[in-house]
Amino acid sequence: MDRQAIPLMTPVLLGGCAIILISFAVRSSFGLFQIPIADEFGWLRAEFSMAIAIQNLAWGIGQPIFGAIAERFGDRKAIVLGVALYVIGLVVSAYAITPGQHQLLEVLVGFGIAGTGFGVILAMVARASSDENRSLTLGIVTAAGSGGQIVGPPLAEALLNAFPWQTVFLIFGGIIVASLLFLPLLNAPERPDTPELEETLGQIVGKAVRDPSFTLIFVGFFSCGYQLGFITAHFPAFIEEFCGPIAPGGVLHTMGVTTTSALGAIAISLIGIANIGGTLFASYLGKTYQKKNLLAWIYLGRTVAAAAFILLPITPFSVIVFSVVMGSLWLATVPLTSGLVGYIYGLRYMGTLYGIVFFSHQLGSFVGIWLGGFMYDLFDGYTAVWWVGVAVGALSAIVHLPIKETPLIQRAAA
Repeated sequence: MDRQAIPLMTPVLLGGCAIILISFAVRSSFGLFQIPIADEFGWLRAEFSMAIAIQNLAWGIGQPIFGAIAERFGDRKAIVLGVALYVIGLVVSAYAITPGQHQLLEVLVGFGIAGTGFGVILAMVARASSDENRSLTLGIVTAAGSGGQIVGPPLAEALLNAFPWQTVFLIFGGIIVASLLFLPLLNAPERPDTPELEETLGQIVGKAVRDPSFTLIFVGFFSCGYQLGFITAHFPAFIEEFCGPIAPGGVLHTMGVTTTSALGAIAISLIGIANIGGTLFASYLGKTYQKKNLLAWIYLGRTVAAAAFILLPITPFSVIVFSVVMGSLWLATVPLTSGLVGYIYGLRYMGTLYGIVFFSHQLGSFVGIWLGGFMYDLFDGYTAVWWVGVAVGALSAIVHLPIKETPLIQRAAA
């Protein structure tokens, strides 16, 4: 089949969107368990923060592994393995009663997210897309992840109001199992007929890691993970404890948002809603403009937004504005970064190569989540952690500028 004749909407794209939406609905909800679990067991904030941080680190470690599994044994087998680990981690975590148990079991959840997340599904969708539509399809899948962020936190908030947190973990395990219903849509896409097929995984990875541009992409993705990890894990608790009161009779109050706890869940959802538009727009621009320059602008925008938010009084209004602004820049980096990796180093081993880059993202998530809990306990607040995020965001904006956005094969032939 002529690859340029492939339609935008394919079964692979639809199935991938459904699975990643479900996976991310659960993943984005863990910040809402911070206070219930800490209150039940009398833990410091850093204890469950470390569990979520380890989850994100395991996700990053597992991403290139699952990318290689998908390339060696098939995408669907990698996803089934990811679902199995995700469910086991959630179910067993429901019975964990010590910080160490939670932290250890979150390794399984992290690997489960890796098997049902961006690394496997983005590479699969990219291979099933035409050259013309590839940037947009990567954006659609990323936006589906934001769809999960829209529904996940409010669902978790509603369930936590009706059930103990342990029961909610079990319910989430059942929801992850349900994602397998979409597996039949994921027919293995045709491998692209490209020159990198003549080289082995080891050869392609070796060339990539020796390329300074790959190193810059790796370093730049760290701040994305730091900011996303910190906000997802700590923003609900931050709002509940440090945000000004919700005015009776105000817009939020009339909408049923009467507590800062509910505002925290709404804020995460607003980030997801705004991110759908931001991600699709960034993907559209990626068809025309250099992805590295778009990434630099996105990181600069995040840096300015975070600095302004922490400098101004924290009110329900500023929370809403920040959530919308940050949300429009939230996962817009993912289709651009994954598209940049695929464009420079080829599609054949994109899952593994993007997985390596994504490890930097999750290393940043680990630092952001852990540092958030550690500094909260140390300084009784989150201000210092916000400023670290501002600094690493500025660094990412700078390091993307020298990247050579030219296919490695063309560079070698020149």
